[in-house]
Amino acid sequence: MKSFKDYMTERCWPGYKPAPGKKAYAKGSCVKEEREGDAGGADNPVFTKPKMKMGVNKAIAKISKEEYEADDGPLTEDQLNQLKESEAWTRKEGQSESGGLNRKGIESYRRANPGSKLSMAVTTKPSKLKPGSKAANRRKSFCARMGGLKRRLTSSKTANNPNSRVNKALRKWNC
Repeated sequence: MKSFKDYMTERCWPGYKPAPGKKAYAKGSCVKEEREGDAGGADNPVFTKPKMKMGVNKAIAKISKEEYEADDGPLTEDQLNQLKESEAWTRKEGQSESGGLNRKGIESYRRANPGSKLSMAVTTKPSKLKPGSKAANRRKSFCARMGGLKRRLTSSKTANNPNSRVNKALRKWNC
């Protein structure tokens, strides 16, 4: 049988410990453990910059070209192309003006997230879709999901703004 102390230390993630005076599993009940020499210096692996890899690395996408060149020398043409291509779905060129992602954005998202099944929006008018078809069911599911998101998780200002991402998506899918 586990002791009370063992039970209390298992309620937090690895590298964290229970906060004194906090109720178990409450917000702020776990705090990061302080270790010797863990002041956030250059030897701390959390603060070191990731190295360029052949696969898509999300951490690289957040580093600007200038920062990367300052530490590791100039980028090769392949590395620069990979840095540009790895994040097209997060940039303007991968996004559609009418909301959502365009073809280039979807392809870059699939490369960044292997095994994803992200596909284009169903922009066909509901009257042109065959009832019960795969496209009609996708559209119906999306409209129900985004309609609920708009009602529950957006402010009245966002819900009434025609340029908000939620409203653009609902218009694009003919909801």
